[in-house]
Amino acid sequence: MSELPAEQTWLVLVELLTDLRKKGIEVPKEITKNIQMAKTTINFYKVDPTDPQRQGAVKQINEFLTSAQNSLMELAEELGSEYTKEWLDKLLRASRGEVVYPQKKTDSKFVVGAPSGFSMVRMNLKGPLSEDRVQEIAEYENVIIEFEEDHLLVIYGDKENIIKSLQELSSFFKEQLDEDEP
Repeated sequence: MSELPAEQTWLVLVELLTDLRKKGIEVPKEITKNIQMAKTTINFYKVDPTDPQRQGAVKQINEFLTSAQNSLMELAEELGSEYTKEWLDKLLRASRGEVVYPQKKTDSKFVVGAPSGFSMVRMNLKGPLSEDRVQEIAEYENVIIEFEEDHLLVIYGDKENIIKSLQELSSFFKEQLDEDEP
């Protein structure tokens, strides 16, 4: 499926979040959670946009992106009006469907398009995990966790935060091993 304007907006917001962090601005976890939920909801919607059950996802995507955008732009104002104007321009272009940050397309199983400035890890699991618990870990550890498939997770974030989230997720591995024992 072709790229949605919301995907470009998401990419711009991730780049802005990354740039703010690099410039020493502390970004609240709630903003990261909204960005994470926007991406998860975009992926859910893209599976089958004609499915009536997925139509409500568009409203959710917009709510997550708008909330993250408003919060990040408030933080950007701390760095001056020129900086803010630069990012507003990128967001406007993304909302018009322009490609601000190209995403690589590939048929390989390697994850491409990881947000710059973020590390990434991919996990293939024996069985599905509780999405609610995984999202709690993501929020607490300030990472983005996406389910590519029931048994496949991708985690984006700062390297230290990914390590902490993997430590939290390790309890799931123990549970899966215990279930396999006779």
